[in-house]
Amino acid sequence: MNIKDIDLNLLRLFDAIYRTRNVSRAAEALDISQPAASQGLSRLRMVLDDPLFVRHAAGVRPTPRADRLAGVVRQSLGALELALTEAASFDPAQSRRVFRIHMSDIGEGRFLPALLQALRERAPGVRIDTRPVAATEITDALDDARLDFAFGFLPQVRETRRVKLFDDRYIVLLRSGNPFLKRRKNEVPLEDLRELEFVAVRTHRETLRILHLLGLEDRLRLTTEHFVVLPAIVRATDLGVVMPRNIARTFAQEGPYAIIEPAFPLRDFTVSLHWSKRFESDPAIQWFRDLVVEVFADPAD
Repeated sequence: MNIKDIDLNLLRLFDAIYRTRNVSRAAEALDISQPAASQGLSRLRMVLDDPLFVRHAAGVRPTPRADRLAGVVRQSLGALELALTEAASFDPAQSRRVFRIHMSDIGEGRFLPALLQALRERAPGVRIDTRPVAATEITDALDDARLDFAFGFLPQVRETRRVKLFDDRYIVLLRSGNPFLKRRKNEVPLEDLRELEFVAVRTHRETLRILHLLGLEDRLRLTTEHFVVLPAIVRATDLGVVMPRNIARTFAQEGPYAIIEPAFPLRDFTVSLHWSKRFESDPAIQWFRDLVVEVFADPAD
């Protein structure tokens, strides 16, 4: 085989099929017909003398050679795309770029106000588009530019560039008049938590995992989809919520809330900013990363 026998569009097709595990979805992503995609795959198989993908119940499954090629092809396409499209520099004052960012609902409340303030002062034309993505899909979404950045505690996300912003821990937020607080200070034995009932958010799995590890699932009275409703529920009831201390402190300063800090398992965690290795040299990515670090990173680190 010789490199001159490889059409760049065939490599784009290979990358799309590898990512989607489906020839039809790859054709749709590349805006070509399904027969054209099948013909292209046949040409690539002939050139490489390997089937590359075999039929599977949910689509296709890559061969070992396809697995070996995938990373090189993706990195090469990313480098070429970046070289063809990026400007020599990024002028934030003049840019109208849209940055696509993964944040949870709780992350939006934590990061967006200060981030938008910083952008108004330095890059008034830059826009933010938040796009919550399943944790298992974040790396691919960053690599294929559906996302530019991901904020948060994302232990499942690997093979990305990342920078630590700050350390945090899970605590319990209660209303300040909760009867549970009358006989207790900040240090609360774990066994005493069985006297509480809880509300939790389905998408914040670590908090549900903590309740599971403590054997408190039977004390869970409400599971909801969104974080934004929790402060009102806690304020109006005797329910407690396991949540990040960084966010809880804001509520405690502005309303009738109290914070207790039991010695949870898995209570300490790190909030980071993630981006793709493919776009490491993109001037806009570099500028936005530096801005986020300046605004949010703990100066003690």
